[in-house]
Amino acid sequence: MLYPSIDSLLNKIDSKYSLVSVAAKRARFMQQHEDMRLEKYVSHKFVGKALEEIETEELTYRISK
Repeated sequence: MLYPSIDSLLNKIDSKYSLVSVAAKRARFMQQHEDMRLEKYVSHKFVGKALEEIETEELTYRISK
């Protein structure tokens, strides 16, 4: 995977575990509900699309206590 780079994604989300978790949940949601937040995606797969949303800060996460 060339875009988005792992380094730029880790600037948006603090750990690889959180990044994978957020991207997987969003990809599953996108697949089930056909909910797209961006106009155009580079990737054809849902996980890649979720990572692109994280890169553009269209998708974020928060830690609940």
